[in-house]
Amino acid sequence: MTAPLHEAHPSSPGRRLPDTQQGMRRRNLSRVLHTVNAEGPQSRAAVASRIGLTRAAVSTLVDELIRSGLLEELGPERPERPGRVGRPGSALALSGRGPAGIGAEVGVDHLAVCAVDLRGQVRARAVRHGTNRGRSPEPVLRELTRLIRQVVAEAAKEGLRPAGLAVAVPGLVARDARTVVRAPNLDWHDTDLGALLPDEVPLTVDNEANFGGLAELWLNETAPRDFVHVSAEIGIGGAVVVDGRLLRGTHGFAGELGHVPVRPEGPACACGGRGCLEQYAGEEAVLRAAGLEPGEDRVGLLAERAAQGDKNVRRALRDAGTALGIALTGAVNLLDPEAVVLGGALSGLAPWLLPSLERELARRTAGPACAVSVSRLGPEGPLLGAAHSVVRAVMDDPAAVGGRGAALNGSGA
Repeated sequence: MTAPLHEAHPSSPGRRLPDTQQGMRRRNLSRVLHTVNAEGPQSRAAVASRIGLTRAAVSTLVDELIRSGLLEELGPERPERPGRVGRPGSALALSGRGPAGIGAEVGVDHLAVCAVDLRGQVRARAVRHGTNRGRSPEPVLRELTRLIRQVVAEAAKEGLRPAGLAVAVPGLVARDARTVVRAPNLDWHDTDLGALLPDEVPLTVDNEANFGGLAELWLNETAPRDFVHVSAEIGIGGAVVVDGRLLRGTHGFAGELGHVPVRPEGPACACGGRGCLEQYAGEEAVLRAAGLEPGEDRVGLLAERAAQGDKNVRRALRDAGTALGIALTGAVNLLDPEAVVLGGALSGLAPWLLPSLERELARRTAGPACAVSVSRLGPEGPLLGAAHSVVRAVMDDPAAVGGRGAALNGSGA
């Protein structure tokens, strides 16, 4: 039997806890955390009122969360209304110390790692620029491991410990959430990242566009519940969010927008097909069409030249927007999303991509026009989505957080 299309990733938030007394306790711990996260600092009594438990029950849960380093007390709560009688309760807040989500990204031309605390703040970060194309996975992941250890060590100085590691990659990831089945722009095939990365904490590997789409859903307060997220670096990826959940497909490969053919007899693609969207709207394709040489800041170069009125660059971006519109038309007609969101590198080129993209969508879409917006997260989306996926897993099942991760502070690969 195949898995449902909306099934959560094996290590993602939203897992159903068992209907036992222990499972109920774990769910209530999560409810307390999510309430404090959503409502801001508040007393035990306020939390009890919001989630419908007794003050005594909530106090027991809060004490456990404080011992685990997930909540902290800020001192007496400010009165909500003048003249309120009785001793003020102690305000609770998510801890700025304790568990942290470690996010990592393997890009075609960079590696990046960050640590995010329970409050959603980035507390440590490391980046290495340089091509990974054509390199075998082992040396790339050794470098990534060094960056991970560097970030974990910096976070430890702030009182943070890793609760898990999530890695964004530009390729197809198996449902085991650790094996890269195929990453054409890296030339990686059937690579078990779990065997090559630190194993002291839980590991989740996912497609970079999926993490970018989840970041948009979680970090943008105005994000719709149904949208198609388009992310780009060298290649182009897509993520489909339906009713606030990621659509994964039977094998977990849904959203491969970059390999949708827009001209079936077009140039060969690294995926084995021809005329794929990446051959017309990927960064390198746009640079070639504009007559520019690839550099370290490709998007910056394109944006600068376009802003200066370079006709070749503007034409290349206009043609890329047309190709994007053709590819997205199929997704919009099939799924009827509320919006299309441009993220990744594409967000920096939106002023020159959007007119032709929106024109193509309006011309080809069967139903009402689909709104197109630009992500405020830009290229940071996949990395932030990866780190926040760990934080959300902690929030969803705080009882599962243990003392693992200390060994990541060690040196070496």
